[in-house]
Amino acid sequence: MTENAWTRWPSKEALGRAGTTRPRRLLAWAVRVLVIALLLWGAYNQKHVGVWTAVAALAGVVAAGFLGWAFFRTTYQHRLLPSLLLLAALMGIAVAAEATGFRALALVLWCGCGITALERLPLAAATPVTSAGLAAYSAFNNDVWLTTAASVAGMALAGYVLRLDAEARGNAQRLLDQERAARVAEAESAALAERARIAREIHDVLAHSLSAQLVHLEAARLLIERGADRERILERVVAARGMARDGLAETRQALSALRGELTPLEDFLGELVSGAEGAAVTVTGEPRPLPVEASQAVRRVAQEALTNVRKHAQGAKVDLRLDYSDHQVTLNVRDSGGRPGDLTSSGGGYGLLGMRERAELLGGSLDAGPDEEGFAVTLKVPV
Repeated sequence: MTENAWTRWPSKEALGRAGTTRPRRLLAWAVRVLVIALLLWGAYNQKHVGVWTAVAALAGVVAAGFLGWAFFRTTYQHRLLPSLLLLAALMGIAVAAEATGFRALALVLWCGCGITALERLPLAAATPVTSAGLAAYSAFNNDVWLTTAASVAGMALAGYVLRLDAEARGNAQRLLDQERAARVAEAESAALAERARIAREIHDVLAHSLSAQLVHLEAARLLIERGADRERILERVVAARGMARDGLAETRQALSALRGELTPLEDFLGELVSGAEGAAVTVTGEPRPLPVEASQAVRRVAQEALTNVRKHAQGAKVDLRLDYSDHQVTLNVRDSGGRPGDLTSSGGGYGLLGMRERAELLGGSLDAGPDEEGFAVTLKVPV
């Protein structure tokens, strides 16, 4: 429900100084000082003014300044009754000034009350105050009626223009604050996304490397329990050490990826299968650089798929096929089937789930399941 324009306060941004340029603030203070100086000059140059009357005039100017400052504070806090009481006190000073012969001070106070009320109060409250102030000005002003009417109309228009200007400045300040808040939120979101990406890369490296090490170390444990010969146990320990060494290399690759220093995807896949017997890589389409996230997804899926082959299909032949098309890259990892390893059930079972989540984050898909001979993993990532 929209607020009634007659009862709506100008916003605090409009009533405050935020968004006001320094030259404009200096000009406003210069005008205030000039008005006070002219009032004091006019008061002290009246022939009938004595010492005590001059002191009373000075006190009136100081009191009017204090009341004006208090009025600006209460209107900024949107307190209607105190604001009206302060305006009434200012008009009372104007009446006293008129009664004691300080007409210039009285006229300025009446005009000031009328203009500032229209600028800073709700229109429903500002209209009667402005009418009273400008009516008092008209009644005691010595100019001809046409000049007085023009002056009153001009001051009323000036007050309303000041109100519109303040509201426009307040709206601009609110938009600026919203833009700054949006930028801060965007920066925080980008930082969270980057932290999530780093955490995902570290998780993938550790999950792959430690899982592979666990396979060999657990196998070594089982061999020891079964009383196997030393050579078979040593073979598993050496393999675990190799997995640890490979994990360190993968960590370096992940750090390089985070810095945007990736080796070509084809070279990476070639190195990945170089130590695996019966594994081969085929690349179709026109190779091209991929976005970091897409490239990392292909690398991690290839690593995880090969790890699963070692765990679940020992001795199987593995075919990695990388296909570049116009709008996506497809990785297909297919094995020929083999005998299950000693640790087929080892691990947390989160490998395929993690690969699928990584693909879905990029708007792609991952299919994994048995095929005619063995097991197939197909990753599709849009690029």
